[in-house]
Amino acid sequence: MKALVFQGPGRIAWQDVPDPVVEDPADAIVRVDAVTICGTDLHILKGDVPEVTPGRVLGHEAVGTVVEAGGDVRTVRPGDRVLVSCITACGRCRFCRESRYGQCRGGGGWILGHTVDGTQAEYVRVPFADLSVHPLPEAIDDFDAVLLADIFPTAYEVGVLNGAVSPADTVVVVGAGPVGLAAVITAGLYSPGRIVAVDLAESRLAAAHALGADTTVNAGEGPEELVADLTDGLGADVVMEAVGVPEAFEICTRMVRPGGRVANIGVHGKPAVLHLEDLWIKDVTITTGLVDTSSTPMLLRMMASGRLPSAALLTHRFELGEMEEAYDVFGRAAETGAIKVALGGPQHTVVSLPDTSAA
Repeated sequence: MKALVFQGPGRIAWQDVPDPVVEDPADAIVRVDAVTICGTDLHILKGDVPEVTPGRVLGHEAVGTVVEAGGDVRTVRPGDRVLVSCITACGRCRFCRESRYGQCRGGGGWILGHTVDGTQAEYVRVPFADLSVHPLPEAIDDFDAVLLADIFPTAYEVGVLNGAVSPADTVVVVGAGPVGLAAVITAGLYSPGRIVAVDLAESRLAAAHALGADTTVNAGEGPEELVADLTDGLGADVVMEAVGVPEAFEICTRMVRPGGRVANIGVHGKPAVLHLEDLWIKDVTITTGLVDTSSTPMLLRMMASGRLPSAALLTHRFELGEMEEAYDVFGRAAETGAIKVALGGPQHTVVSLPDTSAA
């Protein structure tokens, strides 16, 4: 099959690799029908995630069709259309029993495209399939559903829930990329007083406004002063970091009010300064987290009922074989206007049989 292979920092290739096979009775083999690229994949490409070694097939988000299931798989069977979660769960360890699947110690957690081959391929092996894939209702389109593999549960769990967004809160989202925009959408479910989106790209700020942000501000034009003005100098109740660079985290800690909450969502590859000389007295709560995807079934129901807008997040579509072009477009988002790119389409030869009905 073809797959997108990491060859070292700055280098990827769409190339031939061996087909995946069932290695454990709990595995499922899924034909990839739709897949996307995550900001975390860009961090991997830059060399920010050293656990990812050359030769690894990247990707941890997909929608597909089960083509083979191991003998222990009970919840899906060949032919089922499924969402492949970015998090794999053994279901037996302490953390899985607490629904903290991202911290799984039984062979799961974030492994796809990280420590085992991932989803940016024609086929993918999914370990612990019973807890790691979700059957999809026909009402949800492939390209909408793939947004539930990572960005929506990440934004909701690591941003909104960790940040404890409440009615009437002032919420600031720093970074209006795919996860930041999903945070704007899901924060809105809790009726905050206002949502402020911060980014460097005007196209992403426009998208944030369209998706529910009450106020937008360019990161280079004084977001701290704006937040202070909006809150009578107090600061925001909740600030979410959805970029993954030191400067973004540090500005979040400067915009939060005493007693407020900073929810770090971004993937960081470099140290950030924690100014405890300023923060120790402010009763500030700072949370970090890897998504658990425990909210995925609920988000699936919301999307199926039309209560989770997603179409505006997908700005570019490609066929699966155009993976390298898609990476280029997504990696130059400031120039291309890309928010989320999705790939899918014909992968297999279709044989047309002659019409013999008149014979």
